Amino acid sequence: MKSIYYSTLILLLFALMQWGISCTKNDAGGNLQSIEFPKPAGWPDPVYDFSSNPLTKEGVALGRKLFFDGRLSKDGNFPCVSCHQPFAAFATFEHDLSHGFNDQFTTRNAPGLFNLAWHSNFHHDGGITHLDLQPLAPITAPNEMAETIENVLNKLNADADYQKEFAKVFGSPEITTANMTKALSQYMLILVSANSKYDQVKRGQAQFDVNQEAGYKIFLEKKCNSCHVEPLFTNLEFMSNGLPLNPAFNDVGRMRITGSKADSLKFKVPSLRNVALTFPYMHDGRFWNLEDVYQHYNQTIPLSSVERSLLTEFLKTLTDERLGGM
Repeated sequence: MKSIYYSTLILLLFALMQWGISCTKNDAGGNLQSIEFPKPAGWPDPVYDFSSNPLTKEGVALGRKLFFDGRLSKDGNFPCVSCHQPFAAFATFEHDLSHGFNDQFTTRNAPGLFNLAWHSNFHHDGGITHLDLQPLAPITAPNEMAETIENVLNKLNADADYQKEFAKVFGSPEITTANMTKALSQYMLILVSANSKYDQVKRGQAQFDVNQEAGYKIFLEKKCNSCHVEPLFTNLEFMSNGLPLNPAFNDVGRMRITGSKADSLKFKVPSLRNVALTFPYMHDGRFWNLEDVYQHYNQTIPLSSVERSLLTEFLKTLTDERLGGM
C-alpha cells in the first residue's frame, strides 16, 4: 500500500508543477498555492463548481491523505483506495465486486475515478448528484466502509496533524463533514485522464499504427461513439444496453432512483477511457473481457473476429499511463 501511496504522491507533485499555481490565502490568513484546473484543449467545460471549492496544492494533498486513510472505515482496513486502486484507473482490479467490511462484498462493480469534474451524477444509477456528497455513501454503507460520519469526524479531529492541515486549507482546525468531503473532492478532481495515446494523436504528438487506425474507423463506423462520445468517451446518460436482470442482485438501475418504469435496467454509460484496465465490465462486472462484451452486442453491432481484434487495438490507446502513477 505504501508503494502505491508514494508513487501517486510523486506523480501528483509532478502534475502540480505543470499546472498554473499561484499563492492565495484562506479565511485564517494562511498562504495556499492555488491550482488552475487543467481543462484539456477542445474539451467541454467541467460542470463542477470550483468557486465553492477552489483547488489548492494543500487541499489536494489533504484529500489524497484522506483517500488513503483507513480510519474512514470502521475497522481501518478499507480506505477509499482499497476499492479505487490507482494502477487500475482507480477501479478495483480484476474483481467484479469489491471487498468490504466483515468479509462482505459490494453489490456493484467499482467504476474508475477520473474526469469527475465533468460528471453531475454519480454511482451507476446516478443516486448521488454532487461529487462532494459522493464519499458519504461508501463510508456509511454497511457492506463497504461501514462507519458513521460522526465516528469518522471524531477520529480525524483527534489527530493534531489533521487539525493543522484542515486549519491551513479551510481556515479552521475543526474537521466537519463539509470540509472533509471537499478535501476528498479536490483530490478526485485532479484525476484527469487526458494523456493516452489517443489524446497524443489528437494533439498531433503521435500517430496510430495501422491496426489502431483501423480500429478507430470501426469505432466510428459502427457508431460506438453514439453512446461513448469523445473526448470523455461517455455521453453521461442513463441507458439500457439490453442486459437482462441479474437475479443475484435484482438491480433495476436508474428506476431505483426515479421510480419510473421507463428507467428500468438503465445504468450510467461508462467511459471507455482506460477500458483495458477496468475489467470486468458492466455495472455488476458480469463480463470478464472485451470478447464477452462484443458477444453481448453482437445482435445490434455484429463484428467479425478481425474487426473485434482491431477495435480492441484502438481501445487500448485509451489507456492513460500517467493517471495515478501507472
